[in-house]
Formats: sequence, C-alpha cells, structure tokens
Amino acid sequence: MINNVVDALIEIPLGSKNKYELDKATGRIRLDRVIYAAMIYPAEYGIIENTLAPDGDALDILVICNDPTFPGCTVPARVLGYLDMVDGGKLDYKLISVVDCDPRYDSVRELTDLSPFVLKEIANFFSNYKVLQGIRVEVGEFHGKEEAVEIIKQCRKAFEEK
Repeated sequence: MINNVVDALIEIPLGSKNKYELDKATGRIRLDRVIYAAMIYPAEYGIIENTLAPDGDALDILVICNDPTFPGCTVPARVLGYLDMVDGGKLDYKLISVVDCDPRYDSVRELTDLSPFVLKEIANFFSNYKVLQGIRVEVGEFHGKEEAVEIIKQCRKAFEEK
C-alpha cells in the first residue's frame, strides 16, 4: 500500500439499489438482492481482496467519486478512514476512501477534508438500509486513516492465516 492507496474491487456502483457481491465459488459478480428500502448507495461500494474482516467477509470499502463505475471494476482508492458498525450482531468496518486517479480529489487526504454532510449521508445510509429487512444495524463512529491502515493490515494477516 503506497500513500494509503489500495485496489478496491467495486461490487455496487454509486446510486444503485442492487446489492451485488463477488461469488467466492465462481469469482463472478452475482446479484445478491435489491435493497428493501427506498435508498441508493451513496458511494461506490466494494471490497479489498485477500482480506478477512471480523464479519467473515472481505473488508468493505466505500469509494467516493463523481460518477459510477461498474461491478467488477478495480478502482485505486485513497483510504481516509473508516466507520465502525455492528451489522446483524457482527462487527463490521466500512473503509472510507476517494478515487485516487481523479484530480478532483487530489486535496482530499483526511476524513476532515470531506464535507461533513457526506459523512452524515454515509452514516444515515447504513443506519437505515436494512430496517425493512428487520436486521439491526448499529452505526458507530468515524475513525482516521492511521487506524484504517491498521485494520487493513490486520485483515490481510487474518486472510493469510485462514
């Protein structure tokens, strides 16, 4: 990881209601479900491959951008921090990043460089996206990039040890 940039494998494009996931058995993108709520993903959403997060899946990452990409696209993502959550009883980290190859985000290096509204929108999305499914989600706090980088290291180590 150079300059806090990781490859994010996008599963869900910005603005989508479709919840796509990487199928571990086939390596292909599969439509898992459509969000039950009248909501859309507020950023590109995907994973960092070859990681194992506490919830048993690859580490999740949101990539803030201006335009959606597509499921399966690899995006260079500059990590800014993360949001901690408990989703369905499991600890769940959502890394927050920006597109590293877009000059519009050259000056965005910390979570505090983002509009506070963007962070509120992300927290609100995760607070509500599973309400109609009856799945309890507890949204915690945002944390800075140094802690996020440590989580990435821990999740890579957990994957290697698996």
